Amino acid sequence: STFGKNLKTEREQCGLNQKQLAIKIGTTQQRISEWECDKVEPTVSNIVAIVKALDISYDDLFDGIE
Repeated sequence: STFGKNLKTEREQCGLNQKQLAIKIGTTQQRISEWECDKVEPTVSNIVAIVKALDISYDDLFDGIE
């Protein structure tokens, strides 16, 4: 698994589209897309914001990543 795949799965389970998540964490839909496609890695502060916005654990986000 990758961070991007996990992020997309968790976002979809929360019923959010990329734009909705972007608004919740103060970034752009394009940035969410780049993360989900594993083109760019989010900063630690963005990871914290994602975890809070989706109400998930860090383990949920990083599960299966080697």
